[in-house]
Amino acid sequence: MDTRILPPVTLLYLLSFLDRSNIGNARVAGMATDAHLDGLKYNIAAVFFIPYALAEVPSNIALKLMRPSRWIPAMMVAWGVVMTLMSLCNTYHELIVARVFLGLAEAGLFPGVTFYLSLWYRRKDVASRIAIFFSAATVAGAFGGLLAFGIEKMEGVGGLHGWQWIFCLEGIVTVLVATASFFFIYDYPETATFLTESERITVVDMLKRDTLGQATHFDMKFVWQALTDYKTYVQIGINIGLVIPVYAIALFTPTIVNELGFGAAEAQLLTVPPYVAGCIATIAVGFWSDRLNLRGPFIIGGAFVSLVGYIVLYTQDKPVPAYIGAILAAVGIFPTVPVDLAWAGSTAGGDVRKGVVIAMVIGIGNLGGICSSFIYLHPPRFFVGHGTIMGWLSLSILLTIFTMWDYNRLNKKREEYCKQNGIDESNMAEFADMGSESPLFRLTL
Repeated sequence: MDTRILPPVTLLYLLSFLDRSNIGNARVAGMATDAHLDGLKYNIAAVFFIPYALAEVPSNIALKLMRPSRWIPAMMVAWGVVMTLMSLCNTYHELIVARVFLGLAEAGLFPGVTFYLSLWYRRKDVASRIAIFFSAATVAGAFGGLLAFGIEKMEGVGGLHGWQWIFCLEGIVTVLVATASFFFIYDYPETATFLTESERITVVDMLKRDTLGQATHFDMKFVWQALTDYKTYVQIGINIGLVIPVYAIALFTPTIVNELGFGAAEAQLLTVPPYVAGCIATIAVGFWSDRLNLRGPFIIGGAFVSLVGYIVLYTQDKPVPAYIGAILAAVGIFPTVPVDLAWAGSTAGGDVRKGVVIAMVIGIGNLGGICSSFIYLHPPRFFVGHGTIMGWLSLSILLTIFTMWDYNRLNKKREEYCKQNGIDESNMAEFADMGSESPLFRLTL
């Protein structure tokens, strides 16, 4: 399953994150000057996050109603075309329109693939798989800097600026990979052709036991269960405090490094080490989180390391210590996101409810990208930006502590209820439609 399911979706997310964040590299490569992005105009490109957030819940519902092998590649073709055409944007207004459509086209991929993986793996196995998939973001960040450094050399070719070639070439690659991915993405374990009959029975039975046989069909009541559960909104709070630093790193690391006194070309290359370190940490933490079947402690630990990194950035004005702070910020924050998403998905029982919860957590959390885009306004020290992120990280830590306490309380309450009423797994069919309110459902800490 790992060799058939993970490589295609990881490649798709790598291209998605590359296409979404390459505007940071394009800015350093001359886009700000050529497209007259003075004042807050670059920051307003964060309009991307509005359709991106609004479309995620409908997209995950559509993924459940349709075939993932058709829905996911179709989205990718759409955003690849938009990205390619962004190379023709010469003005601020054209760029804003393109970013709106890019956000709409990309909206369903991250929540869709996170939901998709939860349909293939048990709750205690999914964090490491999401970590591998999400690590593509860190690879994209590193690769994006190297790629931008090389593509900039095409300045003037075909009458286009170097930053326009960044959009054009990366968009074309996305369209080509999207077309091929129609043939490499499988739908569900029940229909996967690469599994033998005995393997299919084993996987389906394993997943049924893990989900306690909860509902897999679509019904609007499952959507309402997700919308009215307070735990969903606590998870959103945790996620938004983690996502804001992630987007700040993606959108402003080239600028921050540039402002530390390095040239534009050096800034592109020096964005690579923080992402490489973040990639290694993401995969390692994901595997340890699954091995111990724990989520909260890893989120607290990662957020604390990132907090230390931002404190260093806030207090240091010398290039080398500040750059070390940027690396700590990335190493700490990137591993927390897949662990948190695995945690959010494991709190929801039933396929539809799980899909909606994941989409809500990611969708509303990604509105934090708007915050990230408007807090880095005053170079070279960026006190407001670093200080704001320190506050968000602290909020995530506090909410995670509360969530662990609350889930432990609910688990003890349900264990006592089952003991008093003689309820065990033989009764799971009676609670199939109750989702995470089932007395048999245990919340991961």
